[in-house]
Order: sequence, then structure tokens, then C-alpha cells
Amino acid sequence: MADGKDERRPAGELEASVMAALWAAGAPQTPGQVQRSLGTDLARTTVTTILTRLHDKGVVERHRQGRGYAYVPVQDAQGLTAKRMHTELDRDSDRETVLARFVAQLSPDDERVLRTLLEPGEQPGPS
Repeated sequence: MADGKDERRPAGELEASVMAALWAAGAPQTPGQVQRSLGTDLARTTVTTILTRLHDKGVVERHRQGRGYAYVPVQDAQGLTAKRMHTELDRDSDRETVLARFVAQLSPDDERVLRTLLEPGEQPGPS
């Protein structure tokens, strides 16, 4: 039997790798282009499946290119992280408790950043 390195990787890891390749490219990419930029032994059909799933999740857009599609991220990495945070928050009916526990677990630096973002009176800006 093969060692752990040869086993299938979790879909989340593959999706993250594909997204990283799309962000690095900075332009729409076909599955073949993504496959080459990953530099792995993933089949093009596997990359196509991952891109299709990402499209179905609304994470990438696709545009017809020849007989196939070229894919582009809908958001940057930080925007995608924020979207995931909203998705997790939406899964629980007690938003107040979830938010309270989230805030309680923030580091002092993150708490300062959040306070600055939430208290516009303390931010310099146009009057």
C-alpha cells in the first residue's frame, strides 16, 4: 500500500491550491493553465472538476473560451475569508452568542483593529 503522501488530498486543500493559482495568475485561466501552474500530477479533469465546484459555490466566475471555460476568482483571498466567516455565522440561529464568543477569543491586537473599524469617530477621514 502507498504511504500517506500518495493518498487523496482533501477537497478543501485542492480547492485552496487552485484558488492560489488563480490569484497568482491575475487573469482568467483555463483548467489546463491551472494544472500547469500547480506543477502537480493532478489530471486536467480533476482540475476541471474542482473549478466547476468552485463555480457552483460562487467563488469563481467562468467565461467561455474556445470549447471550454476560463475561470477567474470573484474575490481576493481576504474577501473569500470574510465570505466564509459570514457563512459560518449564518449557520447558527443565535448570532449574538456566536459573535460574543468570537470577540471574546480575539487577540488584543485584533480587538484593537475591530474597535477601530467599528468606531468611525476615532478614525481619521473626510468630514
